[in-house]
Amino acid sequence: MNYTLKVAGLTRELPLCKVNDELYIAAFVIFGDVELTVSCARELLKIAPAHDVLITAESKGIPLVYEMARQDGSNKYLVARKAPKLYMKNIFSTEVTSITTANRQMLHIDQDDANYMRGKRVLIVDDVISTGESLKAVEKLVSEAGGNVVGRMAILAEGVAQQRDDILYLEKLPVFNADGTEK
Repeated sequence: MNYTLKVAGLTRELPLCKVNDELYIAAFVIFGDVELTVSCARELLKIAPAHDVLITAESKGIPLVYEMARQDGSNKYLVARKAPKLYMKNIFSTEVTSITTANRQMLHIDQDDANYMRGKRVLIVDDVISTGESLKAVEKLVSEAGGNVVGRMAILAEGVAQQRDDILYLEKLPVFNADGTEK
């Protein structure tokens, strides 16, 4: 079973993947799709609020936020990492539970990233927002670091995220029943 997605002037066939017996989601994977990444970044920048810093959670948002920074003429973007790295000092951490990951995870930024975004307008970017848990975790890190969240955006709003009025997105992505029909 597949779902045909039209976004940023492009069409992609997304396979449906089982989350549980009653819920399937369409697998939107931006990794490796340069055309999709470039087009979505361009369209998101058209609706993005004024910002000084872009941040995303590791990992599927990384190519998108990179391309948005490149197109916007920025030389830096930030990534909330899933695990602390040796280069990270004075780490800020928070827990996150995502619909696409079986277990709870942690997200981390370090003091250098916190210093970089302190007092600046920060735009949180992701590929898909569904439950909003990853978004909430990144927002917590930004706030703890002293950054000012000016927007939350994604390529797709999945399921209940479509009703949120605090996010910007390009297209809606439904969730599905086991037989492939939209919920």
